[in-house]
Amino acid sequence: MEHPENEEIYRGLKVNKGVSAPTVNPYFKRIPKQTGLSVPEYVDGILRGNITILSQAVTLIESSRQEHQQLAQEIIEKCLPHTGQSVRIGFTGVPGAGKSTSIDSFGMHTIKEGRKLAVLAIDPSSERSKGSILGDKTRMEALSREKNAFIRPSPTAGSLGGVARKTRETIILCEAAGFDTVFVETVGVGQSETAVHSMVDFFLLIQLAGTGDELQGIKRGIMEMADGIAINKADGDNVEKAKMAAAGFRNALHLFPPTESGWIPKVLTYSGYYATGIGEVWDMINEYVSYTRNNGSFDRRRNEQAKYWMYESINEMLRNSFYHHPEIEMQLPLMERKVLNNEISSFVAARQMIDLFRK
Repeated sequence: MEHPENEEIYRGLKVNKGVSAPTVNPYFKRIPKQTGLSVPEYVDGILRGNITILSQAVTLIESSRQEHQQLAQEIIEKCLPHTGQSVRIGFTGVPGAGKSTSIDSFGMHTIKEGRKLAVLAIDPSSERSKGSILGDKTRMEALSREKNAFIRPSPTAGSLGGVARKTRETIILCEAAGFDTVFVETVGVGQSETAVHSMVDFFLLIQLAGTGDELQGIKRGIMEMADGIAINKADGDNVEKAKMAAAGFRNALHLFPPTESGWIPKVLTYSGYYATGIGEVWDMINEYVSYTRNNGSFDRRRNEQAKYWMYESINEMLRNSFYHHPEIEMQLPLMERKVLNNEISSFVAARQMIDLFRK
């Protein structure tokens, strides 16, 4: 029976009539589900500076799905002719050096100069859960309220210290969207400095004073990559310590060979929290850009970076093709077991896997 409540046994039961379209909010209107945008729609939205469409395109870049990657590459290819006009600045330093707070102060300085700023803040992912807090926006309070600032925190997801091909491709989209200044913040550990250095025009090393052994901050590799050094937290009782640390870094820089561009890195002090000394550091960056553009090293560095990332992309594609090969996926656990049982050496196992992949 269609209405069991009408049976004789329920004669004393009162049944109210239901409503045809129940809803919590009578003024609610259902919005039709938005279908995915086409490549021309993405490109048009990015070139118009639509932040929502830009964010969606960056999500496609970060996605691991094959169809998303293919769509992202088509968008990037269409946007390439509209890129290359920005100044890219990398920020690195040990965790706790105040990179995010400094970027907030430096960013506000650029916004006041009439620039449009994109901040790509790399957030370290957990090696166990692969999760990430993505909390950089909470430390960039002023910038997060600016309409001419775009902050995109991205998880490292275990990729080369947090910055690799996806960050470089995001820079391309941001430039196409009209952002003339791009900040890239590293996690400050591992190989991330090398990766960031290969995608920015100016590489700023942020250091601290009064934290113990000052020589710990003088590492040959990172010092040679730095185009400028800034001692943070030069405020209050720490001003003199910051000046002493700056003098130590200046002396250390004399021990290194001259840079290819001929630029002599400078060491300055500032306070990211109190936003003092920001103008002086920014003047140093502008001086560097002007100097390298005049002698041609600015464009040479860009060309070297483009070549570097071509080879990096080749390596990544080969790696993905290898590990997603059906035969390799099947044979790799067996070969791993043989290595662990000392039946075969690691080198021979690797050679056999490569030979199998070539077939």
